[in-house]
Amino acid sequence: MKLGLNGLVGKQLSLTLVIIFTTLLIWKWVRTPYEDSFHQLQDLDLFSQVAKVDYANQHPLAEEDFPNAEIAGHHTSETVVQVVSDNIVGPTTASKQTEDAKGFQSQIREDKVCNFAKGKWAGKGRPLYSGFECKQWLSEPWACRLTQRTDFSYEKFRWEPENCDMPEFDGSNFLRRMQDKTIALVGDSLGRQQFQSLMCMVTGGKERPDVEDVGLQYGFTMGLNDKRPNGWAYWFPITNTTILYYWSATLCDVEPLNVSDPATSYAMHLDRPTSFLKQNLHKFDVLVLNTGHHWNRGKLRANRWEMFVNGTPNTDRRLAAMGSAKDFAVHRVVEWLDSQLPHHPRLKAFFRSISPRHFFNGEWNSGGTCDNTKPLTGGNVVSQDAAIDAAAASAVNGTRVVLLDITGLSQLRDESHISKYSIKGTEGVQDCLHWCLPGIPDTWNEVLAAQL
Repeated sequence: MKLGLNGLVGKQLSLTLVIIFTTLLIWKWVRTPYEDSFHQLQDLDLFSQVAKVDYANQHPLAEEDFPNAEIAGHHTSETVVQVVSDNIVGPTTASKQTEDAKGFQSQIREDKVCNFAKGKWAGKGRPLYSGFECKQWLSEPWACRLTQRTDFSYEKFRWEPENCDMPEFDGSNFLRRMQDKTIALVGDSLGRQQFQSLMCMVTGGKERPDVEDVGLQYGFTMGLNDKRPNGWAYWFPITNTTILYYWSATLCDVEPLNVSDPATSYAMHLDRPTSFLKQNLHKFDVLVLNTGHHWNRGKLRANRWEMFVNGTPNTDRRLAAMGSAKDFAVHRVVEWLDSQLPHHPRLKAFFRSISPRHFFNGEWNSGGTCDNTKPLTGGNVVSQDAAIDAAAASAVNGTRVVLLDITGLSQLRDESHISKYSIKGTEGVQDCLHWCLPGIPDTWNEVLAAQL
């Protein structure tokens, strides 16, 4: 009887173990699809839509230059690169979802991400300074208030980015925020426009006799045959803030091949950043780089620039096309800058996307015009999560360098160029590359200030 009881207990124990084991198997089978779905969502290749730069591209960019390009007549075919959204979107394999999974998906979809490049132009703005008054910082040819132009409605629009807080710019407040800091802009003439815009914005366009020219501290000089110095630097003693600009049209290091020959050619090192950056990077707290419009064969010939890679003349046919050479150089300078940022933890680095040109019905030397004065004829909204400047977006991807994406919002403002209203205008030639100031570069600086 005792043995029978023990046998019954053993059978019951075995049955219990079988039931538990079976329950675990069923639970695992039911749970597995949702776990797999979640992990698939987490393991998606989020960068699959980011364009890879093709250095073998044999099609050069349009001759993005004004007014000295020797080759013109091509129209830019703009490549759109999809920027990775913070909203993860991907397929799931589960036929059903638990309430937790549904809540997770809902939270992702409803999350609103700030995108300064996406938004709308609204008629709520005002010029942040007077185009008549900002003579201490603003070049006359860019002050459209001093020209024959009579319509200035383009000054009255303000960019409203999507899901972003971009407060009204205040020069005094900006200087306080930038106390004990140095802001450097390095690039071409569009970078110089952004620099002059920022100087006008922080001063309100007013004369500031207390602001000191400290250009010599950065080696900014002007030779006998130069039209302008290679840079400007101004120090605001009240906040110990310095704002400077250095001219480097391609961001490449350029050095003479024969220093004793006045007519020497120059090595333009595609894989080296301009020496100015290497020498002064440790002094900067904010850095904004740009390039684009000097990458054409006319400019290279006029400046006697010869492309070098690894210290020798370039022989790589993949870099023969100007577009490929530019993309290669942009990637290299961003890679170098990213490698330096850990050594300069206070530095915030930006690469500004290209400023669009608006030549209609021809190029700068073949009757191209941009004399429309009606704002926003092409719409007022940028709704896409995409960057038009594919090279810039791809170059900063995966780095600590931030894309200052201004191309799309500027593309809508063709009425804001200097156009035919230049002070020393040439008959039949319009400037559809540079902007009137006050104008669009002010918005670039508003976006920069908000991102700082």
